[in-house]
Amino acid sequence: MNIILLGPPGAGKGTQAELLIAKYNIPHISTGDMFRAAIKEGTSLGVEAKGYMDQGQLVPDEVVIGIVKERLQKEDTQKGFLLDGFPRTVSQAEALEKILAEMERKITVTINIEVDSDILLRRLTGRRVCRNCAAVYHIETKKSKIEGVCDHCGGEVYQRTDDTPETVSNRLDVYKKQTEPLIDYYAKKGLLATFKGDAGIQVLFANICETIESKQ
Repeated sequence: MNIILLGPPGAGKGTQAELLIAKYNIPHISTGDMFRAAIKEGTSLGVEAKGYMDQGQLVPDEVVIGIVKERLQKEDTQKGFLLDGFPRTVSQAEALEKILAEMERKITVTINIEVDSDILLRRLTGRRVCRNCAAVYHIETKKSKIEGVCDHCGGEVYQRTDDTPETVSNRLDVYKKQTEPLIDYYAKKGLLATFKGDAGIQVLFANICETIESKQ
């Protein structure tokens, strides 16, 4: 069961990913999490990735592809995986196809979550994150009990650089130009299933599971 999760920033991919990996017991492979870990550790990759992410730009293909290839070769992916945040471009999708072919594997289904841009802007610019444990909050829908303080660890809750209005708008523009062609790419291969992201979390999850299980 090898799944790709597509959708613009703020579409709710993270929530659906958590539900999917719990249900199907497969690893969640998120390039975003990998980059943020590298940034926190101050590695050379982290420094390079941060420069692009702070501007709402995509990290270069050669860096991303190398990280993903190494990850897919690990033992825990033998029963499948959920790719979230990769591929983001058609060239990355083609590289992924070659990597999987070498491993004698292929994509089962590509889940595409659609959400209107005005909803995305509100979701993303209102997001806040704990600087210490990375717990996620929102100024409208999920406030911390004490403003600016994490409920879980007491760390500082702040707005990430890539969640400011200017950077969010740029991220959405980048997504539209560079990532949406993936929708056509996977549709032509008969691997695309599109869902409306403004449905309730459990309704959306049930619909996604039904589609995944129909591919087995």
